[in-house]
Amino acid sequence: MKKLEATAGATLALMLACSAAPCRGQSLDLPRDPEPSKSFDTRGMFDVPREDRRTLSAFPKNLGRNFVGVFSGQNLLPFAVGVGATTLASAFDYRTKDVLLGACETCGKTGATVGGAAMIPVMGALFVAGRFAPQGHFRAASYDFAQAMIVNGAYSGLLKYTVKRDRPDGSDSLSFPSGHTSTAFSLAGVASHHYGWKVGVPMYALATGIGLSRIEQDRHHLSDVIAGATVGFLVGRTVTRLDGERPAKKRFVSVGPATDPHGQGIGLGLSASW
Repeated sequence: MKKLEATAGATLALMLACSAAPCRGQSLDLPRDPEPSKSFDTRGMFDVPREDRRTLSAFPKNLGRNFVGVFSGQNLLPFAVGVGATTLASAFDYRTKDVLLGACETCGKTGATVGGAAMIPVMGALFVAGRFAPQGHFRAASYDFAQAMIVNGAYSGLLKYTVKRDRPDGSDSLSFPSGHTSTAFSLAGVASHHYGWKVGVPMYALATGIGLSRIEQDRHHLSDVIAGATVGFLVGRTVTRLDGERPAKKRFVSVGPATDPHGQGIGLGLSASW
């Protein structure tokens, strides 16, 4: 009993001394469990997935990035190849017309429908459906389809009204490039990126058929079709690359009071998140 009272008295004295002045290098030996129990690790259970750039609120911003991104250095080689192919094809414009004109009227009418304005409501419906779909290929692809349609339409229209090349049938001066072909190739590029070659090959084959159908209908020259394919390919390639990029880090700096082992100081914190 006396030993217990002596121990309690010593402990109380040490606590009073620490309250009067900072205790440095002194600690109380408290009883410890011989085998401490392991706590349940919840790290990672509530991690938020990285932010997806393909959001509705970021749609205008992504459009701007894609408009500018078409002129990136990564597109220089396919652009050069497309320009060379278009120049070479111009030498065969009339020969190709002689072969394809009237060869398959049904093919020509189908191509005019599939690659034309009818694609706008289809892509719009897919975009809306994609917003309600879970994260995955369909949600991402439907977003990129909509972006590609807008970017491709803008650049194709700009070229048409800048070049003002007469159509083979003389109906107007908006022949270069083929808008049907550029639209088809841009969508084929998006589909190929998200679903692989098993979908990409048939889509590119369909896009090629649409381009040839425009020659059959006497609406475009071969060089118009090659130019449209080039524009569409560049747009599809750009949209899938930039929309799929990881968002930039957001950095935060915080300043506030902090304590060091001596009980005073100031703290500076830097944190980053996606």
